[in-house]
Amino acid sequence: MSPVPYRGPGKPVHADLSIARSQLGRSTVFLPDRAATLRYGSALARLLRAGDLLILGGPLGAGKTTLVQGIGAGLGITDPITSPTFVIARVHRDGRVPLVHADAYRLGGVDELDDLDLDMDLDDAVTAVEWGEGIAEHLAEEYLLVSIDRESTEAGDGRTVTLRPHDEGWVRRLSGFEAGVR
Repeated sequence: MSPVPYRGPGKPVHADLSIARSQLGRSTVFLPDRAATLRYGSALARLLRAGDLLILGGPLGAGKTTLVQGIGAGLGITDPITSPTFVIARVHRDGRVPLVHADAYRLGGVDELDDLDLDMDLDDAVTAVEWGEGIAEHLAEEYLLVSIDRESTEAGDGRTVTLRPHDEGWVRRLSGFEAGVR
């Protein structure tokens, strides 16, 4: 099943992937299942380049790691991508761009995140930080906040993904995302 635009709890707009945009570049899409989340991540990966920072937020089990798995697939990464919760950070180097996948859930704050030296890899990799909101924004001037929420609908468990660009560069890149996902 394909992701569909989202306009409130359980209210898909139509079956194509047109994404509603506000004047700030924010977009929200409803993804009906895990497979759609993987496809969405893979499509998002087409926009990504070395130096990009993604900060992922959402409740436990919302699909943050699943989205990163899709991003990894879209980057050509063949290594299994698993949650970095217990190891804090994993580096996957076998794609077109390396992927640093970190989890800030167990970190006590900005100082502990800085101790990971993620900024050492930032220029050369795509960095995705789960649970990073309020802690990882200082790693780069330009970043994309990705909020994921689970929703139960008549069709099953889905999720809403909201992309919030934090600079004009991301706003421009996301403006072409709608056409690139179709």
